Amino acid sequence: MPGNKVLWTATDVPLPQPVWNRLKNRGFHVVLAEGNGNILERIAELSPRLWVGLLRENTARDFALLKTIREKYPELAVLFFSRDPKVEQAVEAIKMGASDFLPASVSEEHLWAVLEGVLRSQGPLRSRRRGGCGIPPGRFEPIAVNAVMLSLLEMARRIAPRRSTVLVEGESGTGKEVVASYIHHQSDRNKGPFIAVNCAALPETLLESELFGHEKGAFTGAVTRKAGKFELADGGTLLLDEISEIAPSLQAKLLRVLQEGEIDRVGGQFATPIDVRVIATTNRDLEEEVEKGNFRLDLFYRLSVVPIKIPPLRQRTDDIGSLADFFLKKHGELNNEPPKGLSSEAVEILKQQEWRGNVRELENLMERATLLLDSKIITPDDLVALTFSSRQKDNKPDTWRMEPLKEMEKKMIFQALDENRGNRTHAARVLGISVRTLRNKLNEYKEGLAKSSKT
Repeated sequence: MPGNKVLWTATDVPLPQPVWNRLKNRGFHVVLAEGNGNILERIAELSPRLWVGLLRENTARDFALLKTIREKYPELAVLFFSRDPKVEQAVEAIKMGASDFLPASVSEEHLWAVLEGVLRSQGPLRSRRRGGCGIPPGRFEPIAVNAVMLSLLEMARRIAPRRSTVLVEGESGTGKEVVASYIHHQSDRNKGPFIAVNCAALPETLLESELFGHEKGAFTGAVTRKAGKFELADGGTLLLDEISEIAPSLQAKLLRVLQEGEIDRVGGQFATPIDVRVIATTNRDLEEEVEKGNFRLDLFYRLSVVPIKIPPLRQRTDDIGSLADFFLKKHGELNNEPPKGLSSEAVEILKQQEWRGNVRELENLMERATLLLDSKIITPDDLVALTFSSRQKDNKPDTWRMEPLKEMEKKMIFQALDENRGNRTHAARVLGISVRTLRNKLNEYKEGLAKSSKT
């Protein structure tokens, strides 16, 4: 039973049947357990993707278990439920490393949104654990035939053995984390951990503790010492995803870590030396963010010792056929389906699209093709059916054209706000993003509206 497709949950955790079915359709195996007992033994045996627990009357024992799991298996996702949720318990659970803290009465759609967000962000536990990278050095090769991409990968390979920080820039979905992982696996740190942190996923107060750790009693709810991601990545590589979203107050602390090679835990008295290679990614123009005053100039220069800018998929269309074949094979294996192929006409159609969501959008389409198509060879007609299957036939255009990802994103955000009566915190949780990211998106829409009204 493959570990990256296993969920471990207590029998009394509220997992509605429709959610269970959706998980099974995605190929996940849900393993049940009586209570929270023998969890550590079973985690070692199964290497699951996610553990779902229920906070019971003995909260101290359950939080102690959470602490132990996070220390021993830092990349295992953890969800906690409670039948009588309290704010202080939620704060403590999140600070101790839980991915989320949910009431037992959570709606099915909300629960699914949380599960989907966690499962998309978590990789296989066995490939991220210290001492075993899962991918032998030299054998992890991103898919690329485009001359620009091959040149970038060659640059990445050459700088991999160095300790210099790397800034990987590119639009969302271009494969920035893949390039970061490639650098790690080509380096002499490949036997150490590769740990990724989404800087936009946590509020400032929690992100500081997540990155640098905290001492016992550093703040309300800090009942134990917690090692931060920098300490957990010691001897390996730390990926700071969406680095542009770090608050100015944390930028200064991050700069000191990069310059001095040591971290200060929240509430700590002494600095702790670390040996970590930092790779940062961003989908924003950091130089523009510096000009706006949102990002420190000295930190920008410290991060961009080696800048790598990944072109969007629409500028490297010769990669599309190879990527599509790879994703069809990948999702065929994950779903126990024979791999499908693409006709030459279908490949040409794919090359003509805008791909606002880049490689991620292409993978989603290939996954949908694996799940929904019966034919072994995908044709242009199949692509039309996949794209417009959920729309009325009268609205189907003569040529295949996907809706721009930006417009889909905007619709989803406003729909989430409508369904949550304008509550940004609740809407952000359903969307699987931070409140800060939601606020930034809304500001972008306002700026766009203001520009259009002037023209």
